[in-house]
Amino acid sequence: MGRATASARIDGNRLLLQFEGPSTFDAWLEAIAAATRYVHFENYILRDDALGRRFRDALVDRARAGVEVRVLYDWMGCWATPRRFWRPFREAGVEVRAFNPPSLRDPLGLLQRDHRKLVAVDGEVSYMGGFCVGEEWVGTREHPPWRDTGVEIRGPAAAAAARTFERVWAEMGGEVPEPARADPSGVPPAGTASVWLIEGLPWRSRVYRATQLMASVARERIWITDPYFVAPRPVSEGLMAAARDGVDVRVLVPAHNNWPWVGSLSRGGYRNLLRAGVRIFEWQGPMIHAKTSVVDGRWCRIGSSNLNVASLLGNWELDVGVLDRELAGQVEGLFMADLASAVEIVLPRRKGVAGVGEPGLGTTSLDREGFRWQAGKRLPSGGAQSLTLADLVRAGTALGDAIAGHRVIGREDRTLLGTVATLLLLCAVFAFFFPRLVGWTLAAITGWVGLVLAVRGIAQAWRARRESDTDDTDEEVP
Repeated sequence: MGRATASARIDGNRLLLQFEGPSTFDAWLEAIAAATRYVHFENYILRDDALGRRFRDALVDRARAGVEVRVLYDWMGCWATPRRFWRPFREAGVEVRAFNPPSLRDPLGLLQRDHRKLVAVDGEVSYMGGFCVGEEWVGTREHPPWRDTGVEIRGPAAAAAARTFERVWAEMGGEVPEPARADPSGVPPAGTASVWLIEGLPWRSRVYRATQLMASVARERIWITDPYFVAPRPVSEGLMAAARDGVDVRVLVPAHNNWPWVGSLSRGGYRNLLRAGVRIFEWQGPMIHAKTSVVDGRWCRIGSSNLNVASLLGNWELDVGVLDRELAGQVEGLFMADLASAVEIVLPRRKGVAGVGEPGLGTTSLDREGFRWQAGKRLPSGGAQSLTLADLVRAGTALGDAIAGHRVIGREDRTLLGTVATLLLLCAVFAFFFPRLVGWTLAAITGWVGLVLAVRGIAQAWRARRESDTDDTDEEVP
């Protein structure tokens, strides 16, 4: 596990499972109010709503009391948060930074986001998981809250989590002074749980490798909850191989995804998983946003990483892997409670007849063309209302399968391919009649990206030569 996650095992921790928005945020606010040295607050989303303003007021109060407060938010996650929301932070002396705002010097930076959720207080307690700060997670009179999962950590791992904040803060040009730096070695044990803090970095694939590792060693069961489950092929293969070996593999996803096109893309991969024996459940509530996995009632993962390429390979993420039977048992119990509000997706035994599943609200069958049926009626696909990049990826896969003759594509894929073909033909017509406009536009874009990459390459080469010259100068001559 250490090699897979690039994380050292940290013993002597106590962890508390969090799974209900209002009580979770109350615990965060209570810890912030008790801070005496520093508060490091990092989240993908911090909204300008009632909950966001509660956190802003709490952090501002601590800053005015002399506590060092740092807030790191993701620029894309907070694109809808107005600039005036951040003004009280700065007026109170809070250090606020946006992660990867658009920049002409880094045009590809928008593809890599800080998707982490972390509250670190005094190196004594840390909170992480899937909870963002917005009214979706506490609910309103009209809408019940989203289901999510997080964890409270006390012990040496809490200080180690604060160290992860320091590293991401440095990525954005900040520096945490020595008095506010966490020291895990100086924190006494608080429990018996062993922890790996899994810091997801672009192209490091740490949760990716951990998931494959646990799929290969599981003996009894692997239960996964994931809101945006579009697993890379090797991860799916690992889960399918475990299911074929008799491991009880279950995946719980939302039936009503807040990103409908992701739900549609996720359903495109159901059939192969179902055929291999993986059981898939769709949660029927407003939205389940938890990112957890539990293996054999002994090991569990809780954090911010979704099982898709963007999260596993592109973003900054933070998860905790825990070897502790008590916490793993609680995660399993929470999973079973969620299944009581879920519908199982099954392959029909014959046309119009759904299979039998348990537990939950019933079963939904999947026909040959990817449509879901329940009680003899076709359910809404939950697909996107407009074409997206993910839909284009799915169309490309379907097109490749159709051309290669791997399978006969279904009605949804034929419709999507027809739409893509029409758009391509329209682009071709536009380029034919306005070749100069298209040519100059492409030249400007490719020239800009090429120039940025060239400058970056020259800077890296210069830095490498400078470091090499320094090493040669410092070398001792016998």
